[in-house]
Amino acid sequence: MSLESPSVFCQQQALDCLQSTFGYTQFRSHQIEVIEDVMQGADCFVLMPTGGGKSLCYQIPALLREGTAIVVSPLISLMQDQVSALKANGVQAAYYNSTLGLEEANQVLMQLHTGQLDLLYVAPERLLNQDFVQQLQSLPISLFAIDEAHCISQWGHDFRPEYSRIGQLRNLFAQVPFIALTATADAATREDIVQRLSLQSPKVHVIGFDRPNIRYTVLEKRQPFKQLVDFLDQRNAAEESGVVYCLSRKRVEEVALQLQQKGYRAQAYHAGLPAEIRHKVHQQFMRDEVSIVVATVAFGMGIDKPNVRFVVHYDLPKNIEGYYQETGRAGRDGLASEALLLYGAQDVVTARHFIEQVANEDQKRIESFKLASMVEFAEAQTCRRSVLLNYFGDPMHHACGNCDVCLNPPVLFDGKVVAQKALSCVYRLQQGFGMSYVIEVLRGADNERIRQSGHQQLSTYGIGKEFSVAEWQSIFRQLIHRGYLMQDIRNYSVLKLTASSGDVLKGKVELQLAKPRVKSIKSARLGRTTAREGLTESQQEVFENLRALRKEIADSEDKPAYQVFGDATLLEMAVALPKNDHELLQISGVGETKLSRYGFEFLNLLRQA
Repeated sequence: MSLESPSVFCQQQALDCLQSTFGYTQFRSHQIEVIEDVMQGADCFVLMPTGGGKSLCYQIPALLREGTAIVVSPLISLMQDQVSALKANGVQAAYYNSTLGLEEANQVLMQLHTGQLDLLYVAPERLLNQDFVQQLQSLPISLFAIDEAHCISQWGHDFRPEYSRIGQLRNLFAQVPFIALTATADAATREDIVQRLSLQSPKVHVIGFDRPNIRYTVLEKRQPFKQLVDFLDQRNAAEESGVVYCLSRKRVEEVALQLQQKGYRAQAYHAGLPAEIRHKVHQQFMRDEVSIVVATVAFGMGIDKPNVRFVVHYDLPKNIEGYYQETGRAGRDGLASEALLLYGAQDVVTARHFIEQVANEDQKRIESFKLASMVEFAEAQTCRRSVLLNYFGDPMHHACGNCDVCLNPPVLFDGKVVAQKALSCVYRLQQGFGMSYVIEVLRGADNERIRQSGHQQLSTYGIGKEFSVAEWQSIFRQLIHRGYLMQDIRNYSVLKLTASSGDVLKGKVELQLAKPRVKSIKSARLGRTTAREGLTESQQEVFENLRALRKEIADSEDKPAYQVFGDATLLEMAVALPKNDHELLQISGVGETKLSRYGFEFLNLLRQA
């Protein structure tokens, strides 16, 4: 008789499925905990960085639980890519959306009703169709997975009204687990998602936001196209995949044309192009026929391509959530990648102008706060990764060593006393005012608001006259980035102390702060990071031969190259040089299905190396 607990048995089932179907020998951080909760029928909220393996959190339970998993996805291209990738691993999957003709749609429904599907990807508007819901109620459904769940929330950066109605289904499928997944959601957005979906006592898994393989760089925007070309030339980007984001369709087309004239395999992508052209560009990019896509955010969530090596923001994004999600398209395979932001003051002016056109005052306030946070990131004097992570409530108190600020650091000074002054003033003001007013009190401003409030009587009034307004703004931003202060977005961005503030006030923290730079960051030539670092010359040659074989197979099967094997898998092959089926199965990303399909040809090549 087995003495294994249900938990151990569940984990072993999941691990066996992972290895035989997807070719991986171990789960990433926290995946198994999520899978176990879903297997036991619990609702889950999962926040996991792009490239962290969110999809497996519902795909594995879908293969192990009885019935068909319904996956809600916001973009048609994303559905198609994920279904294609699942089929490449031998999984029975399909999608049901507006691209299907009547005969194709009926074929999918027939597969659904006869139990032939493990997963069905559905657009939200199809899922909410009353007839379709009634059909689902008569069928065994293993789980509902709501991908890109931030689209549900008004606090999210990509709110979609049709997504907000998905919560209506919760009561209709009371015994079916719901799992909501996203890579980008601050605390307010997370609470809103759980509430709007009516999740029942959900297990909340916040895995963290860090993408250590991405290097973050910000340059002052001066000659943007020249800066872009310099960046691409330094990377030898003609041999890589990358995305350049612009805010306007006009700029997208201008930059794409200029890159083509420079000899780059670049194409434009935006919502104003005909659907067939957008589809063609998407397919060309996925199959490495196009190296660079210049796009608006219409090309955001639709990219499920693991070997994007760089993302450039030609213009300032409107918020950190969008920036994080768009830069997160780089390096999904875990290999070294880079994110470049060109930042200019005019971008901020333009963004503020658009915010002023928003009629709803609450929405205007939310967007203003989010833009201010984006500006703070661009102007940061401290490690950019720590600024980014702290925004999402995932503070990192040490420098990352892989951003432009860490690699080209500013001048530091002992900030213990000035931090105590700042935090004391916030405390004396009863944590009820925003940054601008706190700075006025610290600098001893003499104005009617201060006099009426009697704040000139505070012990902290005028104790910070030695610093200018700009210097105090920099100090406060650094304290916020480090997690010693927070801005309450739902209460007019007033400053509040955090759990870490007490140690600073008691003098227990040795705090180094950065002196504000007089000018914005200059174009710095930082050592570029590439995915192939550390390979010997002979390993490089094997890797290139493997890539050539992969492309040949992918072209013959009319599919993206990464669906044969990803770059990370090829790199591991080039180093390990497996010589038989058993050794090839030990390579991460090689499962039983792919071994039977491609093993012979790849082993043939590797034996010659």
